[in-house]
Amino acid sequence: MSERRLISSGSPFEKEAGYSRAVVLGDFCFVAGTTGYDYSTMTMPDAIEDQVRNAVNTVAKSLDEGGFSLSDVVRVNYIVTHNEHVGPAFKVLGTFFGDIRPAATMIVAELVRPDMKFEIEATAYRPSR
Repeated sequence: MSERRLISSGSPFEKEAGYSRAVVLGDFCFVAGTTGYDYSTMTMPDAIEDQVRNAVNTVAKSLDEGGFSLSDVVRVNYIVTHNEHVGPAFKVLGTFFGDIRPAATMIVAELVRPDMKFEIEATAYRPSR
């Protein structure tokens, strides 16, 4: 049986809400919904492009800590708060995932705080070597 390993981004929200940024289990890494929060400044940028970039970079850092990379991502769910955010989000997402091309879903929905415009959830798979 594979050991379950918890990855933290250091977010104060993880302990408060009772979740891990990512969970590694065997050949998989499951990354929790990640918004565009900038943990270095503890702020949320206003621009959708900056939020997308921050969120994907946080996902990449979590994957790296678990022994994975963005190239191992096989499934993503994206959430934006308005239809007008889809185009700008896609442009940034394409710079990260254009060659990887994971199975993806884009949802338009309200997020938990009004300053949040984007969220990503990812699953990575890396076969045991």
